[in-house]
Amino acid sequence: MTARPEPVTVRVPATSANLGPGFDSLGLALALYDDVTVALDPTFTGVALDVTGEGAEVADRGEQHLIVKVLRQALAELDAVAPQPLGDVPGIRLTCVNRIPHSRGLGSSSAAIVAGILAARALHPHGALLDDAFALRLATEIEGHPDNVAPCLAGGLTIAWTTSGGPRLVRLEPKDAQVVVFVPDTRLATERARGLLPATVPHADAAANAGRAALLVAALTGGLDDAVLLDATEDRLHQDYRAPAMPESADLVAALREEGVPAVISGAGPTVLAFTTASRLDSIDARTGKGWHVRPLDVAPRGASVRPGTTGAGA
Repeated sequence: MTARPEPVTVRVPATSANLGPGFDSLGLALALYDDVTVALDPTFTGVALDVTGEGAEVADRGEQHLIVKVLRQALAELDAVAPQPLGDVPGIRLTCVNRIPHSRGLGSSSAAIVAGILAARALHPHGALLDDAFALRLATEIEGHPDNVAPCLAGGLTIAWTTSGGPRLVRLEPKDAQVVVFVPDTRLATERARGLLPATVPHADAAANAGRAALLVAALTGGLDDAVLLDATEDRLHQDYRAPAMPESADLVAALREEGVPAVISGAGPTVLAFTTASRLDSIDARTGKGWHVRPLDVAPRGASVRPGTTGAGA
């Protein structure tokens, strides 16, 4: 059995996890995309890798590049259940046009993982055996938690959780949601941010977050109200503990919230996400300070998508 001869391109959205109180459960897909083109080529051995934009500095990683590692793992998973395995794939041609900032809390690693899995599904002759539930399970296994991979796969607003049978997600439609992200030049590794979290938290803080997370889902799906959203985005489980690793981000969140803007740390940070519009922020520009790349973004209504062929940097 041979692989699909022509390349495929996977478009994957950025994501923001947690959204304040929804630690490791809530996620939002954002209309900022990476385009990943993959071809399996038996005429050479190894990896031919071309990266444009974010992450260009890791273009020489070859087999250690995250997308390549995930692609090979997903192909092996498919071979394990396929009636006719694909077998060894000596050559991979990979072109990445990256727009999602790396190590900023906008889901770049989840986007890479999802891209690798969906490319494998599209290129393997028995790719249909890897359904959406299988893709979510494998992506969560690789990433370690489902909060970013869920919206990357499904789009919109997602609630993700893990059962004894594996991860699950529910996709919801946020109503009139617009966000502005504040992206700093500095990076922060997710592992470092997670290392700052305590093993236990006060019962009162856990109870408060449970209520706020429920309120946030209601506010985002029922229509945006700044007063309710400000309450709904209050967090006691992770942001204060992580603040020493990103003091500028913590200060910006506090400044925006003082102005009545529902602002949170995006994922593990250091990007700040505000549920607002760019026009509203113009009136409080002095409070946001300098050194941020400010970008309004829509919520991505669709998750990752696959199409045949290649894409260019202008896509």
